Amino acid sequence: MGQLTGKFKAIAATILIVLIAIGAYLWSAKDPSLADGEFVKADAPIEANPLDSEIENGIHLPTGLIADEGLNLVIANCTACHSAKLVTQNQANREGWKKMIRWMQSSQNLWDLGTQEEVILDYLSKNYAPESSTQSNMGRRAPLMDIEWYELKN
Repeated sequence: MGQLTGKFKAIAATILIVLIAIGAYLWSAKDPSLADGEFVKADAPIEANPLDSEIENGIHLPTGLIADEGLNLVIANCTACHSAKLVTQNQANREGWKKMIRWMQSSQNLWDLGTQEEVILDYLSKNYAPESSTQSNMGRRAPLMDIEWYELKN
């Protein structure tokens, strides 16, 4: 009986050591989490390459964005938080797009775009500017004018 207890203790100790080793490995392999409000500076390009088959007639089909230099960065940084339609329905010059980015950073927790910001601004101001011919008949509807309002009654 004493011999069985000794073997059981050895097996239990071995299993415990293996479980501790596996736990330590899994613990060391996990990504460190960020504290609330902490951001990672995005200076390195983010991989988000649309396949050539996803671009048709100059449009990236999954997002509806114009295929041009900087598209990958716009997909990676803008559509991480909102639909690409929010980009395609707006038009602004470079300064206007920069103001929108600053507003998103100050009130919507958009991260620091780092050196990628210039490429993103180049893309947006080229492809989604008010004077852009590619934007004719696209975007938000014209403001409602000359509406005769009436009061709803129960």
